[in-house]
Amino acid sequence: MRVNVIIPVFNRLEHTRRVLEALRRQTLVDALTIVVINDGSTDGTAEYLKSQGDVVEIRGDGNLWWGGAIEEGLKYVLPSCQTEDYVLFLNNDTWFGEHYVETLVQTSRANGDAAVGSVIHEEGRDPPLVSIGAKLNVNRLAVWDLLSELSEAEKRSPSGQYCVDALSGRGTLYPAHLFRRYGGMRPYLLPHYMADYEIAMRFARAGVPLVVSSKAIVYSPPVYGNDASRLSWRKRLFGRRSPHNVFQRLIFYSLVGSPLQRISAPIRMAYFSCSRAFSTWRSLAKRKEETI
Repeated sequence: MRVNVIIPVFNRLEHTRRVLEALRRQTLVDALTIVVINDGSTDGTAEYLKSQGDVVEIRGDGNLWWGGAIEEGLKYVLPSCQTEDYVLFLNNDTWFGEHYVETLVQTSRANGDAAVGSVIHEEGRDPPLVSIGAKLNVNRLAVWDLLSELSEAEKRSPSGQYCVDALSGRGTLYPAHLFRRYGGMRPYLLPHYMADYEIAMRFARAGVPLVVSSKAIVYSPPVYGNDASRLSWRKRLFGRRSPHNVFQRLIFYSLVGSPLQRISAPIRMAYFSCSRAFSTWRSLAKRKEETI
């Protein structure tokens, strides 16, 4: 059994050093193949990776984005994968304890070759748990974190595992045979955000359980990749780095769900976007009246 770890990186060398150090401390370290996709870094990442004998570096030109980088990693590892092997998606701004990979593998096996995600603990936060996994209402085009449904007591002492509707790329283990059976990433359609959700939901439609283990913890700094608070409204709605990109969301909802949901996605997206914009405008107008 081998676990093929795929890590897309763009600069942030200090994070790459830290995640590799965490991988080298794993109880299953001898079973790991570490593949780093360096997508055009300019901060010394290439020189550092070249000196790491236990890391395979794949270089991009800066235009792969997350989905394209993961796909390049899959192209490298899948030809040599055996039936019992796994693929682990990781971001480089994460770190974890020594039993992390072993916990993911055990959870997958205990749940019938499930895809297994990680909970996120934020550095310096109390309670530290900030994300469990995605819940979706495809009809209403709504996404939220399962964490919001938990009581304050459960947030401090979560259950052993949870079922979710989609899995992120911040620490998710997949049985390798799933990619051969159901395909890999779709970087031309979803180059960055929501590419991780789409592939997880594709596997789920085929009957693969999507599970998150609360014992599989990835630690992250206070602000990680999906923060769009400082973007202009134009980049927030249309920028490739934004999780709110309207075109990417439209493509995503056109790929997931039932056949009827896929066909009706553009109409529903237009309706709910207008409805939510109007609701926000009414709230702001009411607040303004109250201050006069």
